[in-house]
Amino acid sequence: MYSARLLDHFENPRYAGELPGATAKVRIENPACGDILELAAEIHEGVVREIRFRAKGCVPAMACGSAIATLIQGQSVAQLLKIRREDVLREVESVPQASGHAVHLALDAASELWKELAKA
Repeated sequence: MYSARLLDHFENPRYAGELPGATAKVRIENPACGDILELAAEIHEGVVREIRFRAKGCVPAMACGSAIATLIQGQSVAQLLKIRREDVLREVESVPQASGHAVHLALDAASELWKELAKA
């Protein structure tokens, strides 16, 4: 049902938690299923030095939160726009078709985070 890598991100989330003093914070909610993903990042000289996520929802939504944080950490703000669905899927190996919304939630959060960081 779930790939080993997706379960690993769920059971051992990377960059989970709060980030006091974040440069930017975003919260995205999927109104259809109620999944929520929050991203917070601190940038220094245009690079994401710290990233944290908090998620509430299904197993894939939480795993994709961990995956998107992993993909963002250490990247330049400009690189955030280059993260694609395939990148998230590669990070979690696969997502069941019925849970594709989890990948979209992660990508939407990254896009909103880029907008906030671009203002900073």
